[in-house]
Amino acid sequence: MTFLVAASNSSSLNDVEPGLLGFLVVAGLGVALVFLLRSMNKQFRKIGPPPEETDADEPGAAADQRPLRGLAAHRAAMRAAEADAGATPEQQGP
Repeated sequence: MTFLVAASNSSSLNDVEPGLLGFLVVAGLGVALVFLLRSMNKQFRKIGPPPEETDADEPGAAADQRPLRGLAAHRAAMRAAEADAGATPEQQGP
């Protein structure tokens, strides 16, 4: 009989709700995530090709123009590589 009474009391001890502590832990994780995402975006903005020196004689080259980043920089590099490959006859196939 004492076993049944002890079993019924222990079941009420296992009914745990998250409460204030659970909310504070989740809220703290959310705040930390926001700061981490902001820092990550800041670091990603720093990544990019080094600015190339442009001549003022070039048409379309502005002194205040931002350097290309990401996919635009990749495409520009690929166009430059194709132009260099087409300019030299040694690199062309037979």
